[in-house]
Amino acid sequence: MSDWPELSVERDHETLSVLHLAAQMLGKIRVAHSPWVNHGWHAALQPNARGLATLPTAAGDGRTFTLTLDLCRHAIVLWASDESREEVPLNAGSVAALHRRLIAALDKHGFPSAFDGRPNEIPDAIPFAEDTQARDYDRDSASRFREALAAMLPVFWRSRAGFTGKASPVHFWWGSFDLAVSRFSGRRAPQHPGGVPGLPDRITREAYRDEVESGGFWAGGVTAAEPFFYSYVYPEPDGYRAAKVAHGRFDEGFGEYVLPYAEARAASDPERMLGEFLQSAYDAAADLAHWDRANLERDPVAP
Repeated sequence: MSDWPELSVERDHETLSVLHLAAQMLGKIRVAHSPWVNHGWHAALQPNARGLATLPTAAGDGRTFTLTLDLCRHAIVLWASDESREEVPLNAGSVAALHRRLIAALDKHGFPSAFDGRPNEIPDAIPFAEDTQARDYDRDSASRFREALAAMLPVFWRSRAGFTGKASPVHFWWGSFDLAVSRFSGRRAPQHPGGVPGLPDRITREAYRDEVESGGFWAGGVTAAEPFFYSYVYPEPDGYRAAKVAHGRFDEGFGEYVLPYAEARAASDPERMLGEFLQSAYDAAADLAHWDRANLERDPVAP
């Protein structure tokens, strides 16, 4: 067994639900108070040694601030360019209480605190301010989630390193609660049909404006599901679903190749298994879609 931590829907779902909804609040503040960047990359959370953080947001008075989902201190930590700092504990008891305390912390320091109050990409979502259901937050579950991200991040960085075309950072999408990196062929894609629950079609269509292959890790979050690694391509080329992808299988429900986290964790070398899965899935997508690989790839540059 590897030293990758165990993640289990039975043990961790309640805590991952809290983290998913907390992450949405942080991301929505970025959406409300920062200029739009292509594909919404400005709003994604950035993995760091302590958890997940926003990019700096301008306060409008010469100051900037960041918000960190700090899974070492188990709090949302507000950091400001004027050296002020505030913590909002994640074990608030309910999403409504966490939402109220986050707004109060921002208001206390004179930072913008207005943002859309309804979660995205969650069917029948309850507004944050109205979600008074009691929710337990377990520090051990959150710590293992942070340790899992730390263990897999180097694999995603290496996967990204050999691509010279347009590509995203390795970042975390708070809407669906997944770590992802995306690579682009350089060609426009047909208009996406939209239909993602709780997400305006204009956002989905802008996100999938260009041909893209993405690999990532989905932790479930509000959805009670075992976590898995994934890879998909849009638009999907002919023959893609029958491709041979190392360690993966095509999931018709999700429309992507998946590798359960538990399987990777049980391997003698999880990093190698995940790397082979991501590379093999990318190879299948790029070859079947006839990407100009000779001009989009190189050998990764050594540190």
